[in-house]
Amino acid sequence: MFLGRNTELNYLEQHYRKPGSQMIVVYGQKNVGRTTLLREFAKGRPFVFLRGRSCSGKEQRYLWSGELGDILTNQDSYPSYSEMLSNIAKSSTEKVVLVIDEFQNVVKNDPDFMKELTALLRNQGQIQEMFVVLSSSSVGFVENSLVGKIGEAALSISGFLKVKELKFSHLQEYFSRYTIRECLEIYAILGGFPGLWTHIDKNITVKENVQRLFLKKNSFLSREALFYVENELRETSVYFTILESLASGRQKLNDLYLHTDFCRAKISVYIKNLMELELVEKVFSYDTDGKSNVQKGVYRIQNPLVNFYFNFIYPYSSKLETMLPEEFYDAYIAPEFRFFVEPAMKKMCLEQMMQLNDAGELPIRFVKSGEWVGKIGTIDIVTQDEIGHTLLAMCNYEKKLLTCDDYEWLLFLAKKAKLVPLVVYMYTVGEFDDKLKKVAMSDTRIRLISLKESMV
Repeated sequence: MFLGRNTELNYLEQHYRKPGSQMIVVYGQKNVGRTTLLREFAKGRPFVFLRGRSCSGKEQRYLWSGELGDILTNQDSYPSYSEMLSNIAKSSTEKVVLVIDEFQNVVKNDPDFMKELTALLRNQGQIQEMFVVLSSSSVGFVENSLVGKIGEAALSISGFLKVKELKFSHLQEYFSRYTIRECLEIYAILGGFPGLWTHIDKNITVKENVQRLFLKKNSFLSREALFYVENELRETSVYFTILESLASGRQKLNDLYLHTDFCRAKISVYIKNLMELELVEKVFSYDTDGKSNVQKGVYRIQNPLVNFYFNFIYPYSSKLETMLPEEFYDAYIAPEFRFFVEPAMKKMCLEQMMQLNDAGELPIRFVKSGEWVGKIGTIDIVTQDEIGHTLLAMCNYEKKLLTCDDYEWLLFLAKKAKLVPLVVYMYTVGEFDDKLKKVAMSDTRIRLISLKESMV
């Protein structure tokens, strides 16, 4: 099932239709769906796909020549990049789509590659036009190192396309047999990464999938979570220590310092590296006049799969060796899982509010949104229009019943934040008590939204 990539397809189409040869960079985290997107775009077009391995330039050319045997006219085992690219261009009378996947492996190990590629594309009169896509799962390399590494060759790149996570609505469409609660649980664990969704067995429960994919020996998703870190970073013992510390709730620099005994400067450097890979993010509170009640920026694990692993698997890996999967799940995952899912619900609720905002179906048209992170509590969603009219939202996954006390608590936090809400949205997967329902009938500021009702 191909979902939710119309904007990306249109971007590729626009660049493909430009006259002459073009070269663009398409990048995004592993499992986000880059290759599926490119295969969909290339349907009906001449298409060549080459993967860049982490090896020497000579070995790269040897491997590619073997894969391009039907295209190459020269039987040399070590043809130059120019020879191979020229033969690819000549293999069709139409513009060829050439995808070089994980191209950073080629660039890092052989400076001749970009030199020969850009030189060939400049001589458009001598070769058939090509549409070259340099594809990469190394977000940090593309955004922070690519231009410095390839120098003037960067001038030949006509566009950059970052493939981002799919939305909750796309996940819900993919897992149409699951309840909304089950979809939220998968979203909390796997995020908007369709490459991971395909490993879920839709015929069994989320709990059974977790046991199968995380809790059995050499489980795929446990290995995949570690791959995100191990593939890009050295000194994994330091990174694993920081990630486990963040997962256990130590989200400030000083908390990490006290727990790990690493110096603050070292922690800052390693956190920066994790942020470049989009494994960790720094969360700042929504800016209001109530700054004295706000926590300074806190760090959180951003990647859902990595977050799940370091919350539930890594800290108890000794137990995993001696317990059955179901025993382990009941002892170490089930008690805290509802708290783990709540941030995913916040993300889903904001997505829904943004859709309503775009459709003009909210009391205001907000231009900015965020989370207010206070010293004593958090307002899940804060949105404001250009003149400061405010909508707030509470997103409840954890509690079975929302009451008037929850509403009053939200208003108390709003006062601390010096916010006066025009409307308060209260989302829940549980129920509202009768007293709160009665208050909502007379208080025009309250919108009570059952998740099942709001996400039909």
